[in-house]
Amino acid sequence: MADAPWLDDDEMSAWLALVGVLLRLGPALDSQVQRDAGMTHFDYQVLAMLSDAPERTLAMSELAHRVNASLSRLSHVAKKLELRGWIVRRPSPTSRRVTQCTLMPAGYDVLVAAAPDHVSTVRQLVFEGLTPEQVTQLTAIASAIRSNLDASDLRTLDG
Repeated sequence: MADAPWLDDDEMSAWLALVGVLLRLGPALDSQVQRDAGMTHFDYQVLAMLSDAPERTLAMSELAHRVNASLSRLSHVAKKLELRGWIVRRPSPTSRRVTQCTLMPAGYDVLVAAAPDHVSTVRQLVFEGLTPEQVTQLTAIASAIRSNLDASDLRTLDG
């Protein structure tokens, strides 16, 4: 353990600040969207990603990537959203190995109703008090961390 590359003081401060965000932001967003729209934040993200897709349809694998989830987690949630009539899953017309997910009108209506309060909460919890430069920095920092996570996922899959 003595040879571990310990965090210096600045890294430790940044790490503890990030951990605080990670531990508090998800539950805060979940609480807001659950209270106001009767869904989880993950449900909201699934609907939002589909709403931005051409014909409101994505392959399940692409949707999983966009919502930062495993295919198994997405499949579990998709089943629940399907039962609510918000999405539909069906085989791709071009490949039997691909399942497509489509946002249904009822799901779109729920998303449109939930969006104003959700965006207001995101603005309040994340962007309020940040300068435009800090928003740019946040994008760069989060993207770099995401790249590290993606690379780590690949190494895990390779063995």
